[in-house]
Amino acid sequence: MKLLRYGNKGAEKPGILDADGNVRDLSAHVGDFAGATVSHKSLDALRSIDIATLPRVENPGRIGACLASVPNFFCVGLNYAKHAEETGATPPKEPILFSKATSALSGPFDPVIIPKGSEKADWEVELGVIIGKTCSYVSVEDALSYVAGYCTINDVSEREFQIERGGQWIKGKSAPTFGPIGPYLVTADEVADPQNLRVTLKLNGETVQDSNTNDMIFTVAEIISHMSQFMQLEPGDIIATGTPSGVGMGMKPQRFLKPGDTMEIEVEGLGTQFQEAQAYVG
Repeated sequence: MKLLRYGNKGAEKPGILDADGNVRDLSAHVGDFAGATVSHKSLDALRSIDIATLPRVENPGRIGACLASVPNFFCVGLNYAKHAEETGATPPKEPILFSKATSALSGPFDPVIIPKGSEKADWEVELGVIIGKTCSYVSVEDALSYVAGYCTINDVSEREFQIERGGQWIKGKSAPTFGPIGPYLVTADEVADPQNLRVTLKLNGETVQDSNTNDMIFTVAEIISHMSQFMQLEPGDIIATGTPSGVGMGMKPQRFLKPGDTMEIEVEGLGTQFQEAQAYVG
């Protein structure tokens, strides 16, 4: 299933794509997509619905974030071999874990707002993983059975805030609009192998990131298993699994977002995002 949320910000409705790519309204069956409503149990209930009987949405308009909210927005750093190389970092021996503020969550086509005082805003295409059931102390072999679905993520980052201001990376990851997710939550049964997906990002039409999840240092299963040794993952938690080479920080000379720049972001089979960078006003 390809699940989505459509409508004006703050008033989105849940929907699903039919076989012809039309949006069908799921409002009679689920209030929204967040937390328990994306658990395995809830998704199984949606699978029993005959999509053709659902109201067709003729003009869905804006497509919002594929989740209304998330309990936790987790991220993995330096998880692509070539990205670690371009930044001059030693490949990690264990996954580098950090978080984004959940208030960073944003729609896949909404503008990205460059924060007040920012000079080093950067882009990061990532495979997103959405947890479908409570997960604690799981093995690598069982880890993927806890996945509800996958999505495209742009893990927008402010490198000065992240690296040069001390403290934890969360400061450079959490500005409002720094977490575009979607357009779809694609259920796990539609993704044959999360370690064989092309990931790309175009900046102003120029391809700057073009890689495959097979370059990950730690696989999705290894990430979930590792995290579950230290914390309990819950339905609706989202994990951004790292970005490949081609970020602005790794370029020579370095290149960062400026107002008017556009980003087109895609993870194979999960849908494409498009954002324009805009200056903070306030």
